[in-house]
Amino acid sequence: MAAPFEDLDPLLHSQLRLAVMSLLLSVREAEFTFLREKTGATAGNLSVQLGKLKDAGYLTLTRELDGSYPLTRCAITPRGVAAFEAYVQALQSYLKPLDSV
Repeated sequence: MAAPFEDLDPLLHSQLRLAVMSLLLSVREAEFTFLREKTGATAGNLSVQLGKLKDAGYLTLTRELDGSYPLTRCAITPRGVAAFEAYVQALQSYLKPLDSV
């Protein structure tokens, strides 16, 4: 008998990382400052969380200079889209009533 609940991706189960992925899913690419403003995260915390998502292959980070200011762009990857969709599907298993207990 299969378990009634699917495992949730622990990487996406963090509120900030889930928020970042949700934002990137809708815009595909965003600047660091946009993500910081929309999530209300500190620059340091956001940077750490973006690094974790990048290491998992869920997003890419592109760093460049805009004049003398650093500019970081984040883009969701196909792997990130698939992970997000799988996370949502797994979460839905928690919202469905059990057929039998």
